[in-house]
Amino acid sequence: MIEVNDVHFTYPTGVKVLNGVSIKIDYGEFLAIMGENGAGKTTLVKHFNGLLKPSQGEIIVDGVSTTKVSVAKLSRKIGLVFQNPDHQFFCETVEEEIAFGLRNFGFSEEAIKEKVDWALNLLDLGDYRRTSPFMLSGGEKKRLALAAVLTWDPNVLILDEPTVGQDYNQKEKLRQFILKLNSKGKTVIIVTHDIEFVAECNPRVVILSHGRIIADGPAKKVLTNYDQMREASLIPPQITQVFLKLADMGFAADIIDVNEARGKLIDYLRGLSK
Repeated sequence: MIEVNDVHFTYPTGVKVLNGVSIKIDYGEFLAIMGENGAGKTTLVKHFNGLLKPSQGEIIVDGVSTTKVSVAKLSRKIGLVFQNPDHQFFCETVEEEIAFGLRNFGFSEEAIKEKVDWALNLLDLGDYRRTSPFMLSGGEKKRLALAAVLTWDPNVLILDEPTVGQDYNQKEKLRQFILKLNSKGKTVIIVTHDIEFVAECNPRVVILSHGRIIADGPAKKVLTNYDQMREASLIPPQITQVFLKLADMGFAADIIDVNEARGKLIDYLRGLSK
């Protein structure tokens, strides 16, 4: 779906952020991009829908170079929910905000009404239908930005720091929703610092450091590679840290999932009781 070939990017200020990034993201894949602040995560995903163009190298989306197609056409396929939702709000009310993209893409008024109602219900925003987007809380703004993108059903959904401002219940709803979308063939990319959320989702993980990819693989392999995590100034999941300390008792140090950890502990206690 997305092919990144030796991409470099330097902002007009002279700050170079991407230093030869190459990656392939398949149709229907679930990918988490991680790294410290300034590693180039958001800059990279803004290339996927053409908001930024490479200083060097090439981005190919669905077989076409991003330099040969407009941002509007790319946005129909690549839905990006910004880290700061205020940057993508245009309208006076929540329902108008959700309808904005649909009108731009030529949906009928009947379809727009149906999709707006669906999104309001899905993201628990029904009570704010006629509220200004800028009057919402941080978490509610995140959900509105997600609702506005989901309604036009892009092939790829990119979420930049989606868990910021969300409580545990909202995070769990988001996790289940992402997994459901992905199970139906949607390509999902999240940019996040939330290591626990990534561990629970168990996607493919890419780690950026100083504009380069230093790790790429299954979450269990990447999140338990302590040297690479340290290089990117990331801390392994809490459950992984616990089992690392229990390694001398025979426990594996590559556990990232709480349910797996529970099973290991139950087996261990059963063994002691025999």
